[in-house]
This record gives sequence, structure tokens and C-alpha cells, in this order.
Amino acid sequence: MDELLHQISTYTTPAIVVLAGVHLFLFFVLWIWSRRDFKNIASTLFDFTRGLKHQSVLDTTAHLSDQIDAFLADVNETLDVAGRSGDRETLHQRMRILDEKRRYMNSMSFETMYNMARTMIEAYPLMGVLGTIIAIGAALQTDTAATAVAADTLGLVLSRFGEAIWSTAAGLVAAMLLMFVNSCLEMSFGRLTENRRHVREMIARVKRELGVTQVASSAEGT
Repeated sequence: MDELLHQISTYTTPAIVVLAGVHLFLFFVLWIWSRRDFKNIASTLFDFTRGLKHQSVLDTTAHLSDQIDAFLADVNETLDVAGRSGDRETLHQRMRILDEKRRYMNSMSFETMYNMARTMIEAYPLMGVLGTIIAIGAALQTDTAATAVAADTLGLVLSRFGEAIWSTAAGLVAAMLLMFVNSCLEMSFGRLTENRRHVREMIARVKRELGVTQVASSAEGT
């Protein structure tokens, strides 16, 4: 049992380092994922608003989230301003563009993965402390009868504690590194979630208002 605990404590630090590397790769995958979704949403909204009297196209250096907000503002302006029946008809005809390209609106998988990656950062300090505690426990379980003197047991405890304290240090360093990475990405990921919500609201509004307009026009025609 003592040998098993010693092996576990020995491999705790390398395990934390490997897990932190996997965690960093997961954040990289989420970043690539978010960039792809930003581009898909912006491209779809560009096609949706193309040809409107006042289509906003920002500078290429602008963030895609800002471009998405500009496209949404164009649609809302078309719905709010009177006398833009031509643009309204264009939006009504292009609703199929949004209906056919709705896969970018599936956010459950992305948000679940990001929530898991963000929450598990808190586990690294706990893993480090656990490795240290296991090492101390392994040393304390050493059979004192097998040692020459009691001082040998104390020396073993101190020796293993000195080795295992690196697991705590590794856990803290990994947590700080991942918290920094998360702080750099959190704003962008939050904007993606917000953009998706705004697009859903815009789609619902376009269908509601232009659908009513279409019914009214048909009724007048008859």
C-alpha cells in the first residue's frame, strides 16, 4: 500500500503537467471553433443584407462581432424605418438563406465544452494539494519497525514532502496559466454567445413582422 501511494504521489506532478497541456489544446480548439462560427454568422448576414439601401461594411481590421452587430443594426433599421418596402421585400425573400444555414446557431456543444474547460481550471490546485497529502500519508504509513530508528521515519516524511510539494506548485502554476488564457478568450466567447442570441431575436422579429406584412398585403390584394 505504501509503495502504491508513493507511486501515485510520484506521478502526480507529471500528470498535472500533461493535463494542463491538454487543457491548453482544448482552449485552442475552442478558439478555432469560435472563429469559424464568427465567420459563418458574418458571412450569412452579409448575404442576408446584401443589396439593402444602407448595408454596413466595416473596415477589415474590425472584429467580426462588430460586423455582425452592424448587420443586425441594418436589419432592425429596415424594419423600423417607414418607406423601405423594397428592402423589406428583399429581407422577406432572403429568409430562406437564414433558414438553410442555421447550423451555426447550434451553440449547446460549444458552450458545454467552454463551461467544462473554464470550470476545470479550479481542479489543478486541488490535484496538487492532493498529491502532496498522498505523499505525506504514504510516508506516515511506513512501518516504523522496519526502520532503524524513529528519526528515519521523520526523515522519510520530510524527504517525500520535499518531493511532493512540487505537485502543489505545478497545480498552482497550471491554474494561473489557464486562468490567464481564459481571461484572454472569455470576452470573445461571450460575444459569440451574445451574437447568436441577437441573431435568433432578429430572425424571430423578421419572420413575425414581415410575415404579418405579407398576410396583410395578400388580404388587400383579394
